[in-house]
Amino acid sequence: MINIALTKGRLEKSTIKLLEASGIDCTELIDKGRKLIIEIDNKYRFVFAKAADVVTYVERGISDVGIVGKDTLMEMNRPVNEIAALPFGECKFALATIAGVNFYSGYGIKTIATKYPEVTKQFFENKNMPVDIIKIEGSVELAPLLDLADGIVDIVETGMTLKENGLVVAEYLADISARLISNPVSLKTKKAEIFDFCAKLTDPVV
Repeated sequence: MINIALTKGRLEKSTIKLLEASGIDCTELIDKGRKLIIEIDNKYRFVFAKAADVVTYVERGISDVGIVGKDTLMEMNRPVNEIAALPFGECKFALATIAGVNFYSGYGIKTIATKYPEVTKQFFENKNMPVDIIKIEGSVELAPLLDLADGIVDIVETGMTLKENGLVVAEYLADISARLISNPVSLKTKKAEIFDFCAKLTDPVV
């Protein structure tokens, strides 16, 4: 049996849709109610968890593989194998500011508000640009509007939330989407099962 950690929330419906297209009977996954662990065909054991926990379960070997967003992988930077990009959850990391403001003008240290401090830190270190990073848990778009920050780093899909709050993208950091990850040890001990599962997702029957 292969142990699979799935991300609850934003990626959940698209993940199950892809699993269905791969030929796996997902009836129990769709109608799971409050169940967090579901076994199918004595072959797959699915665990539903928050994105960061999916990475932790895979890293620790509790789950052999997991499906999680690239944004979480970039922020956590854990020693797991990224074995496939999946065709959903597409969006971008972006640096955004108030419309009409040149973020890179001036000489003072800029303040950045974000839910992703590690991604932000790495981005500006690569530019050799010192910044003050503030971790925000809620609506990060508020920070420039309340003069808490000069800009934000966040995930952007359609850009409508930015536009409706008077913000614009100053620069894109990276493209992100859902990823299939694996535990390094499991990739050796369950190589055939993992690659069979990967093939089902990347070459669905429908």
